[in-house]
Amino acid sequence: MWQAEVRVDLDAIRENVSRLRSGTTAELMAVVKADGYGHGMLPAARAALDAGADWLGVCTLDEALTLRRAGVTVPVLAWLLAPGLPLHEGVSAGVDLGAASLPQLDEMIEASRLAGRPARLHLKIDTGLSRGGATVADWPALLDAAAKAQADGLVEVVGVWSHFVYADMPGHPTTDRQVAVFHEGLAMVERAGLRPRWRHLANSAATLTRPDTHFDLVRPGLAIYGLSPVAGETYGLRPAMTARARVMLTKRVPAGTGVSYGHTYTTPSEANLAVVPLGYADGVPRHASNTGPVQLGGVRRTISGRVCMDQFVLDCGDDPVADGDVATLFGSGADGEPTADDWAEAVGTINYEIVTRFGSTRVPRVYDGERA
Repeated sequence: MWQAEVRVDLDAIRENVSRLRSGTTAELMAVVKADGYGHGMLPAARAALDAGADWLGVCTLDEALTLRRAGVTVPVLAWLLAPGLPLHEGVSAGVDLGAASLPQLDEMIEASRLAGRPARLHLKIDTGLSRGGATVADWPALLDAAAKAQADGLVEVVGVWSHFVYADMPGHPTTDRQVAVFHEGLAMVERAGLRPRWRHLANSAATLTRPDTHFDLVRPGLAIYGLSPVAGETYGLRPAMTARARVMLTKRVPAGTGVSYGHTYTTPSEANLAVVPLGYADGVPRHASNTGPVQLGGVRRTISGRVCMDQFVLDCGDDPVADGDVATLFGSGADGEPTADDWAEAVGTINYEIVTRFGSTRVPRVYDGERA
């Protein structure tokens, strides 16, 4: 018997990757960072590879090395690398590394010396996000230094990439400006004498809406888990995660009863209350207090009062409810239950954050569609 669980449908991930794969001639990198957006990095990675993903993308060196230790041999790119990390371990494991500055390049050159093999690098240009990547002003110096290091046999520049600002808003003019800057950056790459095999720019949104940005490789993340990066569109994707719990306790209370911390909710009439054992320690946003949608007994209800660390309460009115009944926070929506998009709208965030929150170790993930 389970108390609370996160169910992940691996077949949904496979279907989503297949759908994305069929829409491009580029290679596909399934992004499995942040523990597979809360779905579990290793099961999600294996499902994506089953469906034809060519690459895996992660942020941290530890994530990449975890994939390698699990026996994953496909190309893996890690791109969020602070100074002082043991990058030589990544180089030794055949992990591709993202580089965006001369100091980063210097660390990767040293890592290649320690590993006794060239580091495989993807040089990143900042085309407008003003986050990672070398500025256009700094780009030529990075290219020249990388070309020299490659000529010396210390690195191999295999990729050039960037990241969009507004790809989730198809038609935004910033996207076209970024594409233009990327093309300018690629021209500089060629003038520097570099011939990287992979040029990549498209995230989930651009993979779905901008085929002109696919180049040699696309990098969908959110979409492989069945969630759309574009509001109001689904693109035939199927959400893979369902979060639910069994009602821990029910009670009948009179009208005017204050519920949960601070009594921010008061029952308008005599009511059946249901206590659900999931809270903000498990991924339920505290901002879902008095707003979060939950399906119980075939009816969509709203969290009553504040979300606590370990539990929340539902006012079920006169509807019958019993200990052990299943409360579904979100799922695919196929049975009328709320979705991650519904939750994102209710608490003023994005669907990415909702699913990524549900990585608590005390709420087990259960996988459907596992293969031997």
